[in-house]
Amino acid sequence: MHWFLRQFAALALFSGQALLCATSSFAQVHIDVPSRAVIQSTISTVANQLMKEVPPLEKPFHLKICIFDLLGRSGPVFSIAQDVAIEAKRWNVHAELIPFTNESVAASSFKIGACDAVGMSTMRAKQFNFFMGSFDAVGALMTYAEVKTAISALMGSDKMYDRSINHPYQIVGMAPLGAAYVMVNDRAINSIEKAAGKKVAVMEWDASQAKMIQQIGAQPVASDITNFAQKFNNGVVDIIAAPALAYGPFELYRGLGTKGAVFDLPLINVTGSAVINRGKFEKEIPDLDDKIKKLRKFGLRFLDQGIEVIKKLDTALPKRYWLELAPDEKIKYTRMMDSARAQLTQEGIYHPDMIKFLLRVRCKHTPTLAECSGLEAR
Repeated sequence: MHWFLRQFAALALFSGQALLCATSSFAQVHIDVPSRAVIQSTISTVANQLMKEVPPLEKPFHLKICIFDLLGRSGPVFSIAQDVAIEAKRWNVHAELIPFTNESVAASSFKIGACDAVGMSTMRAKQFNFFMGSFDAVGALMTYAEVKTAISALMGSDKMYDRSINHPYQIVGMAPLGAAYVMVNDRAINSIEKAAGKKVAVMEWDASQAKMIQQIGAQPVASDITNFAQKFNNGVVDIIAAPALAYGPFELYRGLGTKGAVFDLPLINVTGSAVINRGKFEKEIPDLDDKIKKLRKFGLRFLDQGIEVIKKLDTALPKRYWLELAPDEKIKYTRMMDSARAQLTQEGIYHPDMIKFLLRVRCKHTPTLAECSGLEAR
């Protein structure tokens, strides 16, 4: 079934980066991860489960999927996607996988119609769906429990379904990548005041990052996923924000060195999204939306497993790097993120409805927060 391919390929795309980090040869990080044979067996088992719930298509369906993998065809993401594509043939789906080592190029190729679906960071997917793409707002979700609640609601609720569609595009799946933590090359940079004047790598295509950095008096340095780590490792920038899964493949221990640190407070919780161009599928699948709803709910069964992998990667990051911020510093950072999120929403960078939705998620988990007072009346 093609929707199974897309849903699972999205999970493969983003969990594959976690596998890349976890299985890297760097002694600094080691966790037990499945072998290739186990991964293939797991994919087959999932396919067997889905086969019981979703019948194959009556006629062959051909599609192209843009796959972003830093290592291209030889990378773990592309490898897992290939295994998924093999299983998809059981649903009479024939997928051509097109590898990209640059996320921006993958997104552009999808936009011009070179492929029918693509997996990318949710922040970059904002160009295809403003509401869904605002999910990774700064400081909006601080725990993995909140992330689980939010993704479950967006992917599992029929009431929220229409928000994933922005014709001709639709976000059909989301997967957590992990909390992005502030990493500094000198643990003496342990406060907002001490970050002033420092150089900070920001994604050049995400205006929200540069604006927030400027607010604290630091200097934003335009970067991308292909070079932000190199700039940190070479001392071009003093500060980056990245999830633990990036530590191994990006060799971030080089930038952290002997004096660096990782703040124990998440800046954002990063997710990835699978995006499709609905046009082709609407013509050939009359019950398209019904199938997507069922298969997204099926995919949620594996959300806990994905989060557990991310948690292992967080705990596997060397303890010597973790820096516990003083309570008053945590309060200042939280207020800074809250202020930045509000301002960016007013400036049209975040969708106000998504920001309200994420607030409700936070308040569900921590109703004593000051921002939750009178929420029902809003």
